[in-house]
Amino acid sequence: MALLLWILSILGTATFILGNFANGFIVLVNCIDWKKRRKFSLVDQILTALAVSRIGLLWVILINWQAIVLNSDLFNLKVRMFAHLAWILINHFSNWLTTSLGVFYLLKIANFSSLLFLYLKWRIRQVLLGIILGSLPFLMFHFAVVSIYDTVQINFERNTTLSTKLVQVVNISNMTAETLANLIPFALSLTSLVLSVFSLWKHLKKQQLNDKGSQDPSIKVHIRAIQTVISFLLLFVIFFLCLVISVWSSVRVEKKAIAVFCMALGTLYPSGHSFILIWGNKKLKQTFVALWHSFN
Repeated sequence: MALLLWILSILGTATFILGNFANGFIVLVNCIDWKKRRKFSLVDQILTALAVSRIGLLWVILINWQAIVLNSDLFNLKVRMFAHLAWILINHFSNWLTTSLGVFYLLKIANFSSLLFLYLKWRIRQVLLGIILGSLPFLMFHFAVVSIYDTVQINFERNTTLSTKLVQVVNISNMTAETLANLIPFALSLTSLVLSVFSLWKHLKKQQLNDKGSQDPSIKVHIRAIQTVISFLLLFVIFFLCLVISVWSSVRVEKKAIAVFCMALGTLYPSGHSFILIWGNKKLKQTFVALWHSFN
C-alpha cells in the first residue's frame, strides 16, 4: 500500500509540475505579447483566464492531496470548508471558460446560413460574456448547496445523534449540484463539437469538386479546432469520473490509494489539455518550439 501511494504521489506531482508549467507558459506568452502589441485578442483573453483558473485548480488538488496523504490532521473544519468553496469557484470558471473557448471556435470557424447563427457570429464577444455571466446563478446555487452540506457535515461530526436521513439528503443534494455544475458546460461543449463537425462535413461536400480537397486552409482550421474540443471532452470525462469516485470514497487509510489515484489521474485534465491548447495555437506553438530548441 505504501509503495502504491508513493508511486501515485510521484505521478501526481509530475503532472502537477507540468500543468503549472504549461498554464504558466500560456499566461506569460500572452501577457508579453499584450505588452508588445498593446492589443489583447479575444482568444488570448480566454486562454489566459483559462490558464490562470487551471493553475488554481491544480493547487486546490494539491491541497487535498496533502490533506489525505501527508497530514490530514491539519485539514480542520475551517480549512476543509475553505478548500471546498475554493474548489467550486475555480472549477466553475475553468469549466465555463473552456466552454467559452469551444463556442468561440464554433462561431469563428463554422459556416451556417441561419440568421440566428450569423447574429451570434457578429456579436461573438457579447455571446461569450453572456455565457460567463449566465453561469453565475449556477455558481451561487452551488455555493448555497455546499454551504448547507458543509454545515450539516460539521454538525454531524460534532454530534453523531444528528439524523442520518438528513445527512443522506444533503449528500445527495451536494452530488446532484456537483453533477449539474460539470454536466451543463460539458453539454454545451459537446453541442459546439457536434455543430463544428457538421459544419466541416458540409464544407467537405462543397470541396468535393475542388482540387484543394483536404489542403484547403479552412478545413485545416476546422480540424484543429475540433481536435481541441474533443481532447477537452475526453479529458473532462476522466476528470469527472475521478471526481465522482473521490467524493463517494472514504479517506480512511485503506481508501487512500483510491483518492490519490483519482487525484493523480484528475490532474491530467488541467495539465494535459493545456499542452494541447499550446500545440493548437500558432503563436504559442512557435514560442514553445523556439524555447525547446534554445535548451537543446
